Amino acid sequence: MEVAVKPTEQKLDPIIEEMMAAGLHFGHKTSKTHPKMKPYIGGVRNTVHIIDLEKTKEKLTEALEALAKLKTEGKNILIVGTKIQIKGMVKETAEALSLPYVCERWIGGTLTNFEGISKRIQRLLEIEKMKESGDIAKYTKKEQAKLEEERKGLEVKFGGMKNLAKLPDALFLCDMDENELAIQEAAKRKIVTFAVCDTNRDPSLLDFPIPANDDAVSSIAYILLKLKEKLQTANDNN
Repeated sequence: MEVAVKPTEQKLDPIIEEMMAAGLHFGHKTSKTHPKMKPYIGGVRNTVHIIDLEKTKEKLTEALEALAKLKTEGKNILIVGTKIQIKGMVKETAEALSLPYVCERWIGGTLTNFEGISKRIQRLLEIEKMKESGDIAKYTKKEQAKLEEERKGLEVKFGGMKNLAKLPDALFLCDMDENELAIQEAAKRKIVTFAVCDTNRDPSLLDFPIPANDDAVSSIAYILLKLKEKLQTANDNN
């Protein structure tokens, strides 16, 4: 039996419903809220601030449009997410979009000393090339073992940036609290920043803040899915 909707009842926007189901609206305790996040807060529940999902929808749309524009212009976007529970998602999303990524610890100087980082990336590529061509066979077994150990270490640190030939044009961060240094380096290099911004963070540090829960895996998964869909569509239309 169908229940008629009363005239006073309003159905939620389906996008807002999706965001709510993914937990994007849960912020931090009121005592930890950054003052500059107040415009994005819609209320309080059990001493926890609730993010206004209308604002989230607006800011996410704005960010995705800007990212799609950068992608169609051939710009490079570096995706960063280093919390243990989201590393796999970050890598999967970036690889699906053929974008560079960092899912392990952010290495200081990645942007501000890019020339030095590039040398380490080149060394990784050099060892990989030796393995592929068979040239590594000219080394002793002990030397080969050392080279393999070096390759593994470089792969962990720089594997996601192997195709990053120059500084990225934009940074997309899933976890601001884990990667403050990345934001600082991007600012020094005048690289456009996009990030999920929870209620305890300062949105003014970013060019495109996305007010949302950055602790729940479901929240980050939702945002990465929307990023993937938007940029894949941008590629198809380009």
